[in-house]
Amino acid sequence: MLEEPVEPRRARGAALVEIAREDLELYGVAELENRIEHLQAEIVRTQAQLEKKKAGRDAADALFRFGKD
Repeated sequence: MLEEPVEPRRARGAALVEIAREDLELYGVAELENRIEHLQAEIVRTQAQLEKKKAGRDAADALFRFGKD
């Protein structure tokens, strides 16, 4: 049985690097406004995930610090 070749995974953050390197001169006003809306939505999504991670870390810290005080 032959196996299909597996595509290498992109590094974390690779999409962000690609977006930052894009030539914005190629975009029109409406496309730039749309791009900003999508980027702002991604910022909100990322901030929500960060808050979730911080809450989890705080809960773990509180649990393991409980007996030490």
